[in-house]
Amino acid sequence: MRGNLKLLPLNYNIGMFNEIGPKKKILDYLLLGGIGILLVFSVITLTSIAPSIFPTYYVYLALSLVAFFLFSKVNFSVISLFSNHLYILSIVLLLIPIVLGQLTRGTIRWVNVGALTAQPSELVRPFLLIFFANFLTAKQLNFKRLIKALGLLALPLFLIIVQPSLGVAVLTTLGFVGIILSSSFEKKYLLFMFLAFLVAAPIGYNFLKPYQKERIMTFVNPTADPYGAGYNSLQSQIAVGSGSFLGKGLGKGTQTQLSFLPERQTDFIFASISEELGLIGAVVVILLLLMIYWRLTVYMDNAESPAARTYLSGFFVILLSQTFVHVGMNMGLLPITGVPLPLVSAGGSSLLGTMMGLGIALGAKSKVS
Repeated sequence: MRGNLKLLPLNYNIGMFNEIGPKKKILDYLLLGGIGILLVFSVITLTSIAPSIFPTYYVYLALSLVAFFLFSKVNFSVISLFSNHLYILSIVLLLIPIVLGQLTRGTIRWVNVGALTAQPSELVRPFLLIFFANFLTAKQLNFKRLIKALGLLALPLFLIIVQPSLGVAVLTTLGFVGIILSSSFEKKYLLFMFLAFLVAAPIGYNFLKPYQKERIMTFVNPTADPYGAGYNSLQSQIAVGSGSFLGKGLGKGTQTQLSFLPERQTDFIFASISEELGLIGAVVVILLLLMIYWRLTVYMDNAESPAARTYLSGFFVILLSQTFVHVGMNMGLLPITGVPLPLVSAGGSSLLGTMMGLGIALGAKSKVS
């Protein structure tokens, strides 16, 4: 038997090892560093402008870090096996606040979980992206399949809108569009979606709540009612402008600390940062966010599968749009929509959903990218 043994050539052995040997994912220190710095920056800022949310907020932060770590360790192909289950889970979670949620300021978005509160519409977003990424890449995307996908999208959107949470519904739709754009499809479908939007926009406007319509009209002319509907927008613009280049210093912002600026820790945290840390602080936050988004575009080019690529595209579109809308409304350039700034605003559910999405993104890139 020993005479039958042959030594394999050295290059053949190396090739076999490269083919079947372990391949470790390369840690992305730029992404991890950007996330870490932003979270530290957020905690420091929130300690100054909203100390009452601590120590509870540390629980959300810990849960988010654990979720990020766990999801980053799972390949996207494994998560994809449960995409249909994740869609069903998303529908169930969206039904919970409607059935069991308590009315808070005219909305039923939140559910009490012990001492914490959760907003399911923020948590299910990455799950919906996983489902649609797999659904739209499993087969050739044609008109019939696109209509079916829109029908499947309509159900979670309806459950989000009735809560109501228009901003989350819009961001979820934009994520779906991002998935479509990175899928293999005929360009004429873009025209179809645009025409469908034009038809749905005036119809959808009639279903908006009075305060939502008022926000749109206030955006057109915020000075028409400076002590009413236009108050939030005007106070935000004052806070952004008063910070100047270096800012007034942590704990020294008049608009922020004297509560002229509403929801300063969530919807208007960019204005709070601009007032207390000035242009420098605002630019640092934006640059860190853009670095994270740039890494997501690199992942798209090195995705482990077409479904992973479309997920990354949808998630990228959501985060970029969320940042654009938040900064725009804080500067009076867009209507007030209540969209938090990713990784910076105090929303626990938003932070948890974003960190889950980033963890999934880390698991979606190629093992050797």
